[in-house]
Amino acid sequence: MSDQPQPATLGREQPASTYRERLWVPLWWWPLVLALTGLLAAEIHMGAPGLRAWLPYLVLFPIPIWVLLWLSRHRVEVAPDRAGTAELRAGRAHLPVNFVARAAAVAPAAKSAALGRQLDPAAFVRHRPWIGPMVLLVLDDPDDPTPYWLVSTRRPERVLAALGIANAG
Repeated sequence: MSDQPQPATLGREQPASTYRERLWVPLWWWPLVLALTGLLAAEIHMGAPGLRAWLPYLVLFPIPIWVLLWLSRHRVEVAPDRAGTAELRAGRAHLPVNFVARAAAVAPAAKSAALGRQLDPAAFVRHRPWIGPMVLLVLDDPDDPTPYWLVSTRRPERVLAALGIANAG
């Protein structure tokens, strides 16, 4: 088995289902970040007597919650566009499937090579470090200088299936 992404064949048929995924941060980040915030608030609390002692907890705890929710804001979605064909939406960007020439699932082991020395600087990358696999969508659009998309997703096979692309591999 190779670490290189496997090519896929395209099926131009109408996708049977849509796919929706939110790229949440790992659950173990929440207690870790909240514990560190509590430790920092307790340090500040030690220097302030009375009612002001609770002020660090009230001020500091919303900040890491907001940061973790902000890091988890990105979504990967496959839905029909206005013409009725499937389109991939990664955050605010969208890509109709009719511009995709080839596609493949990128395994977590091959991710560092895909994002490292093999990465084309003109590629569209929607990467989340805490998500292992990715999908690679090679474009066939003469008007677009972007050669391909690399998008993090937890279930690349389901994304390709929702786009109507059969992953050969």
